[in-house]
Amino acid sequence: MSPLPLILASASPRRADLLRQLGLEFQVIPSAAAETHHEQLTARELCQLNAYRKARTVAKQWPDALVLGADTLVCLDNRLYGKPADLADAARMLAELQGRTHQVITGVCLVHLRAHRQRLFAAGTDVTFRALDAAGIDRYLKQVNPLDKAGAYAIQEHGESIVHEISGSFSNVVGLPVEQLPVELSAFRAEPAD
Repeated sequence: MSPLPLILASASPRRADLLRQLGLEFQVIPSAAAETHHEQLTARELCQLNAYRKARTVAKQWPDALVLGADTLVCLDNRLYGKPADLADAARMLAELQGRTHQVITGVCLVHLRAHRQRLFAAGTDVTFRALDAAGIDRYLKQVNPLDKAGAYAIQEHGESIVHEISGSFSNVVGLPVEQLPVELSAFRAEPAD
């Protein structure tokens, strides 16, 4: 039996690059699902919920494919940081994160709608920022477009200027936990269909 075609339900070029690094063949079909925010949910729960919503929206159009949805959030002291609204919001986020350790959570959902199967998981990485002053934040924001990035930063783009150290998966901070994803894909494909 041939493997199911894989669809990435994301417009993120970073996630597409990470899947290519794994040697996976896939099609990109961005999801139109709006990200939801519920104060009662943890960062891990919220990322998994949004990943599910993104994957399911695309899976409804492609029920015979394996659809991968993902969502990434930055969390500091139970406060969630998604994508900034504008540059001032990005500067505020970086000012709050500077000099501290936060967690980056990525939720991933695999859905094969025709078989009524799904798999949800999440990964977390601790990221410690350097101490940054307003000038350092401004320099970083001139180097990187923060508006499509959770927490207003991209570790893979001039990350060395703001990140002191990380504990956990680097790729998870970029947008997909590539260490865990092949294991989850294998387990998903190995499970018998109903």
